[in-house]
Amino acid sequence: MTTTSSTTETTTSATRDSDAATTGPTIAGMTVPTAEIRDTIDRVAQSVPDVARNSRTMMEDAMQNIERSSDERVAAGVTLSLGLAIGMLLGGAPRILTVLALVPVAAFGLVLMDRRTGATGRGTSRSSAS
Repeated sequence: MTTTSSTTETTTSATRDSDAATTGPTIAGMTVPTAEIRDTIDRVAQSVPDVARNSRTMMEDAMQNIERSSDERVAAGVTLSLGLAIGMLLGGAPRILTVLALVPVAAFGLVLMDRRTGATGRGTSRSSAS
């Protein structure tokens, strides 16, 4: 019987070793599938350029739409976005979400400031030319 139990133990430990080789190390009692993790990281790394390109295109389109909007719509966008961010801050939302809510405020604010300084700059150049 001793021979049988040692053979069983050897087979069990060999099975564990082959499982560990295909799935990876055991951390905190859980087996980590390293091959799957590598494949996932590779797929994410391959999709990063497409995501960046699409994000840039979307941001450019959004900025063009904001620049084409009337002053009243831009001011309303600033007010709405700022109100949302302040509400999130007072409501105790996570800081990262509050910062993300301020991104449209920056976009609308830049366009609004550009319009106001552009109008002021044009007005001074006209008066100095006259």
